[in-house]
Amino acid sequence: MAGRDLRALFSTNDRQMEVGEAFTNRQGQWQIVQAALGEHLSRITAGAIDVEDVEAPRTNVLVFHGVGGIGKTTLSRMLESALADAESRPARWGEPAWPDRPALLPVRIDLARSAGTDFERVILTLRLALAARLGQPLPAFDIALRRYWEHQHPGEPLEEYLTRGGLAARFGKALPEQIQAALGEVAQMLLLPGIVGSAVGQLTGALTSALRERRQTVRALARCTRLADLLEVEPDIDALSYYPHLLAWELAQLPAGKAVVPVVLLDTFEDTGTRTHRDLERLLQRLVWLMPNAFFIVTGRNRLQWADPAVEGQLDYTGPTAWPGLDRHTVPGPRPASEGAGPARQVLIGDFSPEDRADYLARRLVRDGRPLIDADLRAVIAERSHGLPLYLDLAVHRYLELRRAGRTPAPDDFGSDFPALVTRTLADLTPDERHLLRSVSLLDAFDIPLATATAGLPHQAAAARLTERPFVRHDPFALWPYHLHALIRSTLRSADDATDDRWTDADWKQAAARALAALGDQWRAHTGPDRRLLVACLRQGLALARDHQLDLGWLTDAAWAYTDDYVWEPLPLPDSGDTQSATAADALAELLSTLARRQHEHRSTTVARLTGVLDTSQLPGELADMAIYYRAKAQRDLGHNNASRDGMRHVANNGGRLAPDAARGLAHLARMAGDFPAALATAQTLGWPGRGHRVLGDIHFAHGDIDQAAAAFTAARTDAETHGNLGEQAIAQANLALTIAFTDPTRADDEIALAEQLLAGLDQRATTLTTQIAVLARDAGALTSLEGARALRAEIDTAGISAARTALDLALAFHHAARGQQDDLTATIGRLREATASGDFAYYVHIAAAMGGLPQPDGPAIHWLDDEHTVRDRWRALAEARRTRLMQP
Repeated sequence: MAGRDLRALFSTNDRQMEVGEAFTNRQGQWQIVQAALGEHLSRITAGAIDVEDVEAPRTNVLVFHGVGGIGKTTLSRMLESALADAESRPARWGEPAWPDRPALLPVRIDLARSAGTDFERVILTLRLALAARLGQPLPAFDIALRRYWEHQHPGEPLEEYLTRGGLAARFGKALPEQIQAALGEVAQMLLLPGIVGSAVGQLTGALTSALRERRQTVRALARCTRLADLLEVEPDIDALSYYPHLLAWELAQLPAGKAVVPVVLLDTFEDTGTRTHRDLERLLQRLVWLMPNAFFIVTGRNRLQWADPAVEGQLDYTGPTAWPGLDRHTVPGPRPASEGAGPARQVLIGDFSPEDRADYLARRLVRDGRPLIDADLRAVIAERSHGLPLYLDLAVHRYLELRRAGRTPAPDDFGSDFPALVTRTLADLTPDERHLLRSVSLLDAFDIPLATATAGLPHQAAAARLTERPFVRHDPFALWPYHLHALIRSTLRSADDATDDRWTDADWKQAAARALAALGDQWRAHTGPDRRLLVACLRQGLALARDHQLDLGWLTDAAWAYTDDYVWEPLPLPDSGDTQSATAADALAELLSTLARRQHEHRSTTVARLTGVLDTSQLPGELADMAIYYRAKAQRDLGHNNASRDGMRHVANNGGRLAPDAARGLAHLARMAGDFPAALATAQTLGWPGRGHRVLGDIHFAHGDIDQAAAAFTAARTDAETHGNLGEQAIAQANLALTIAFTDPTRADDEIALAEQLLAGLDQRATTLTTQIAVLARDAGALTSLEGARALRAEIDTAGISAARTALDLALAFHHAARGQQDDLTATIGRLREATASGDFAYYVHIAAAMGGLPQPDGPAIHWLDDEHTVRDRWRALAEARRTRLMQP
């Protein structure tokens, strides 16, 4: 019978409205298990299950699903314990009604990725559990398993594998002996005792022939009608997924006194794959389908979709006919059911997934068969609940209160959190735990030392206890493994707190200062090149300093560390609600966020954002230089070279951390203007701090001196490797790839591949564009279509990077020159002339003309390091070499 929400029932005089209770407890879940298992055992004892019938619908699975951290694994373990030993069953659960025989054999299997459980281990776990319980071989299954093992694990004894993987310690070492005994039995049947243990293939071949010929000696195994087929197919993982049929058949042959029903508890089922990648799920579904005499209890975050016809083709057995019960599910709230439909076999527990939030609200209050809360309002409430059932419950009661007051509930009525969430969350916590909970609500994520330091406690015991609470989520693969339920966290920080130990504003600021200091300590204590901790500390630290108006402290050094490697991980921060940068933390957060976002925005947006940061005058001196420097870089990309030169000169003259970078920027500007002697003079003074080798590579490349350019870029990459600077490695390698692409397409393949490898995990838009242009240059002369070049031009225009635009046209000029397409080359030179009208990169027009053997163009004078004739001959030779290469068979 559905539960009743008495509070809601007595909140309205509308007797046409149906209301339902929101939650079930562990006892209720046990009752569901008890009922489902009782039904399954009754069908077994009545002989209603035929393991050879692979078409009959299956009712041997029960699913408990809900969001992470709500106790599904705990439930799975409780059920395993209760089924294994009556003394472990809570007294309030009562005595089950099922008979003593067949006996139950609970086998819990954790499918979590961290457990490393694959399908092979699932099968071995199940067989080992039966080996420990039954103490006898199961010949049909065991001989197939032995054949599979020798094919898939040649030279690896099964016993050694079981010991190494921990399965032998859990279940004992009886299985290898039982398999050997099974082989002996089969060999005895076939009168081949001498081949046991040395020629399993010969033994299975002889057995298959005997089964096909229906010999009397193997009549016991011949009753397993599909055994011969399974012994003939290739013993791979796909075949292994059908062997559970043999296991089910063997279980069905056991005498009544030894009969056993495996109850397989599959936990963390969500880790078997995704809604689009179901390889492991498909194998597990076969296991369930082919063992109709076993019972499976699945716990995971999502419902099983096996009864959904939409997954046909992804799984073998689908649809409501195949899985009666899986197309219905139990959720808190009234749900009409058709007569004779049978019990629902999908039970929602804990927090709700997005789909279940909407479903819950639609079914919680019903009038005349229709949801009382309209769809738009249900969507708002569902989103703000973060899946917390308690929030949904409180929202339903707020809805009824507003309706009773004569108002039509609107989304704004649910814009604030419920103070009751704070009260209920804190109710059973110790004082230290309450203090800790408020403290860690300041953090996106935490570990036990960070939580303890944030709370200012002298011991970690309270933090360790707090992490066991259901509102603390655990992600073992995260940098900080714990985080609060999102709704609980926002409620603690924003809702009216009526508890006796509520915090004042000063308390919150002191805790924020402790949290900021603790994050700084963790970052400083870290050693090694891993930037994850740096970025994570910056994200949390900037938010704390901004929201609580704290001094920057260690954040200044962390900001420099963030920019040093040119990696540019995103630094998204929650919206503070302020439209202007009112503090140094605001300004620094906007500065770093802008530097990260510039990889995905037009450079004019970057200039505007950085100008806004500088206009606040909140940044201290060197950080202000950082904003000026990167604004100058963006201005250079836009072709605003006078403004860029002013900014670079300002930073260089200040002599701060970015002075070498600014000097490099001035060298680039000189090269862009065609003043190569000035660029070279500066480059020779830069060294590693100013990335001098890279600047030299750019200069030599412009002169067509490919060997010197390649050597310089290689030296730049080596310098970066030596200093552990991943971003600079990628930049140098991309430039090397572009250089080599003009002279050696075969070697360019490797250089481009390395550049792409180095860029993986980085966010460098300009460098990525350079690599894509290198691909175009590598294929110059052989391109059959310029669609890729047109798409690349559109991407460059979106980024607003003038250097990439002219480099693209240079690669296209190389292509047309190599093919002798003078009209196309002339058109490309026209584009270059237009793009370089300001004088910047005007030397590209000279280079393009030289490649096609065209006269030296008019325009700004270029101050080459070599004479013009030498430079022109080099570029012309490159184009001719490419044409010759293309003409070779």
